[in-house]
Amino acid sequence: MVQTPSGKQARDENFPVGSWLLPAHLRPHIAIYYSYARAIDDIADNPYLAPSDKIMRLNSFEKVLRGQVKPNRSLDKARAVRDSMKAMGVDLQHSLDLLTAFKQDAVKLRYENWDALMHYCTHSAAPVGRFLIDLHGESKEAYPASDALCNALQILNHLQDCKEDYQALDRVYLPLDWMRDAGTSVEALNNLTVDDPLREVIDRCLDATEALIEMAQDLPCAIRNTRFAMEAAVILRIAERLTIELRQRDPLTERVVVSKPRYILCGLSGIWMALCRKRP
Repeated sequence: MVQTPSGKQARDENFPVGSWLLPAHLRPHIAIYYSYARAIDDIADNPYLAPSDKIMRLNSFEKVLRGQVKPNRSLDKARAVRDSMKAMGVDLQHSLDLLTAFKQDAVKLRYENWDALMHYCTHSAAPVGRFLIDLHGESKEAYPASDALCNALQILNHLQDCKEDYQALDRVYLPLDWMRDAGTSVEALNNLTVDDPLREVIDRCLDATEALIEMAQDLPCAIRNTRFAMEAAVILRIAERLTIELRQRDPLTERVVVSKPRYILCGLSGIWMALCRKRP
């Protein structure tokens, strides 16, 4: 068996995945893409697999995507996403880029600076937004704002899981140069609570994330499809709220999430934002 399913599903994510806001006829294709992404992410994050084993399994997915081998049952998700993207005329690169990121996760445990982290996010996060833009037949001019939002979501997820990633996988997504500037090290992630130096690093990451969210503010306006614009606006609002929560709460003590009432408020605010937008 190539896949190593974690049991995590779309409903377990921080942000809506293929929600009812999106056009119904596209949701099956979004579900296929998510299922594929979940499968290869689970391989990369499996603490019981050696790096070489992870790379071998991810290479098997890539060979199916490229049509180099006939897929077997254990690679059905690779075949499904390949068929889906071909049917919808979506660039297969959006699936291949995720493989690049997860192969990197298999062997790379530290990031020296913010630029290195952003380079990782361009493969691990940005392709998801680009896939959705192409699937909806939107203009590629929306790519930059989408990239900014997706990369921001990735960083927020890293901050939520910073302790778990370190303890389970010895993987740290906090820039090492910022940790040195603050006079701390990755070992601080073992603490029961965030101390002042680590809080400085987290807040610096949040500052940079807020800049990405600001760059993403024009995304709903860059999207013609109203339902897709609503989805983008809702996610923007959730990202803004989660940034606030991570500033106010301790990710070493708890997994910081947006409460259900605030989540609903973000949804309503985002829908209103999209309905009032200036269309392209």
